[in-house]
Amino acid sequence: MGPLAFFLDMHPALGDFRNDVIEGLAQDQKSLSPKYFYDERGSALFKQITEQPEYYPTQTEKKILLENAADIAAAPGPNAAVFEYGSGASEKIEWLLNGLDRPAAYVAMDISKDFLIEAASTFARNFDLPIAAVCADFHGHVHIPPNILPAPARWLGYFPGSTLGNMTPALAARFLRRAGETLGTGAQFLLGVDLEKDAHIINAAYNDEAGVTAAFNLNLLTRMERELGADIRIEDFEHYAFYNEEDWRLEMHLRAKKQTEIALDGRKFSFAAGETLHTENSHKYSINRLKALFAETPWRLDTVWTDENQWFAACLLSNN
Repeated sequence: MGPLAFFLDMHPALGDFRNDVIEGLAQDQKSLSPKYFYDERGSALFKQITEQPEYYPTQTEKKILLENAADIAAAPGPNAAVFEYGSGASEKIEWLLNGLDRPAAYVAMDISKDFLIEAASTFARNFDLPIAAVCADFHGHVHIPPNILPAPARWLGYFPGSTLGNMTPALAARFLRRAGETLGTGAQFLLGVDLEKDAHIINAAYNDEAGVTAAFNLNLLTRMERELGADIRIEDFEHYAFYNEEDWRLEMHLRAKKQTEIALDGRKFSFAAGETLHTENSHKYSINRLKALFAETPWRLDTVWTDENQWFAACLLSNN
């Protein structure tokens, strides 16, 4: 227990909210990156989303991991080091580190520098193994500094949740290829993936009765108004989420209820009634389409743990 073994700052580009909004609103299909959901209020609203009865991903994944914890933790063998992508507050990792046989180290990676240092430093004070942190965008190249950590028997990547589904399949394949470069030959990867299911279950999860997801989506407009000085009649927009069965993805949009506009920096962006600002995708996979995705990367599917409804999967991959 003590200070961080190392802190690596890759100086990730955090994006330019103003420029990205202007660029996104100028497209034929207006769109904005979902990374802008997560200001302080957006992060708090997302936590509330995960607690809604309709929102199955978080609850189902937690159940899968707890019910199969012994088998999952045994898979990497002794002296494995864990590299967590999008670690946040490192709240989802303790069960895994506690279950591993003599883990060699834990490296937390996140894009939010101050939050990452605070979370990893707290973890280092409370956990008796080397803890390190990497500030980076997980879509970029990351090289683990040599000879700083005890040499592990293998690396185990950890990417819980269903964030892979927020990427297009092409971007997901690129992410997995880069993770293979970071973790190296012989590594394993524990990955959370949301599976295909009846559309009404998916639609209900993103249109919760309490309206928390709607508030989360509309908070993007509040951010534009507050932080950028955009002129928006927020009441002219509504949350719109639906499952696109042709592309196997849940789409989230902000839809204009009537003709309206957003004005920013002297520019006006018109919305016809029913026109949308596309804010997020969440791709759902079958096991066969996952195997096809992994075939484009160095990774191969070793084991799948799922729930009784087969709504969500914890996938163990190997890079041989």
